[in-house]
Amino acid sequence: MSRPRPPTAPLLLAVVPFVLAALAGAARAAEPAADGRPIVLVIHGGAGVIERSRMTSAKEASYRAGLAAALDAGFAVLERGGSSLDAVIAAVRIMEDDPQFNAGRGAVLDEDGFAVLDAAIMDGNGRAGAVASVRHVKNPIELARLVMDKSPHVLLVGQGAEEFALEQGVVLVPESYFVVPRRVQELAEAKRAAAERAKAPSVKGAGTVGAVALDRAGNLAAATSTGGLTNKHRGRVGDSPIVGAGTYASNESCAVSGTGEGEYYIRQVVAYDICAMVHYQHKTLAQAVHEEIHEKLQRSGGTGGVIAMDPSGNIATDFNTPGMFRAARDSRGRREIGMYAEIQ
Repeated sequence: MSRPRPPTAPLLLAVVPFVLAALAGAARAAEPAADGRPIVLVIHGGAGVIERSRMTSAKEASYRAGLAAALDAGFAVLERGGSSLDAVIAAVRIMEDDPQFNAGRGAVLDEDGFAVLDAAIMDGNGRAGAVASVRHVKNPIELARLVMDKSPHVLLVGQGAEEFALEQGVVLVPESYFVVPRRVQELAEAKRAAAERAKAPSVKGAGTVGAVALDRAGNLAAATSTGGLTNKHRGRVGDSPIVGAGTYASNESCAVSGTGEGEYYIRQVVAYDICAMVHYQHKTLAQAVHEEIHEKLQRSGGTGGVIAMDPSGNIATDFNTPGMFRAARDSRGRREIGMYAEIQ
């Protein structure tokens, strides 16, 4: 199948060193900002991909620095009085540019060896935009925002999404931009494991990135971006760009970004279900997130986690995997990072 050959573009990768403390994941309300409203940002860099035995001190420091860069970029938007939408995009864009994470450059590769990317964004007033199966968009989260703002649609896929990107003046990059040696090795290992078992192609989860935010106007927003699964079948789309599955926001209930096995999140409409429990059953955010992740999702066989926030600035980060990269910052000075389950 032929693919468009887009022009190349300058490739920029910002590396910003930061050191943060360990993240406490229990739900917690933010203090008001100077004008009386709280501002809060929570991000994640994927769940279920953290192995202590393979996590050197240098690698851990690098992940923490990557999360810190994304956290501070997004929170700076909120501090300037910017919108929650702009804040989550700023945070996710940093992680899309960081090859440590499974989004943008450094995303995992499909069975054909390509990084095939999905992303979605939604604000608390019900607007949403998403893209799926794009191969040349440097920052898919920005294209998702354009779909929301500049089109009557919610989700654009594949070549049509990239044609829309060009119409909007987005400079595309070559497929080689996204491929890093570590992901090539992971794909080879997945194919080898499948061959040894003589089964259907083996796929491997490798996380997702996302952010939720509350701005001074009281608006929530959520954003999620991913490369999906290593060795995924061509054409596979996960939960991240599906509104209600991996991404959801409503000013009446909460904002959620998920990371995990996308098929389970789609079947159970995980992100919306959490917000529905808050809105209709009047559960606290922590209660709803715990029930979703440790009861409903786990009972179905799914693994993963979520970050979530309600209109008061309460947050919950929870997961049923060995760990989840996550970080939080709010207007009372909280600025924290976490990786493993026991930190919660």
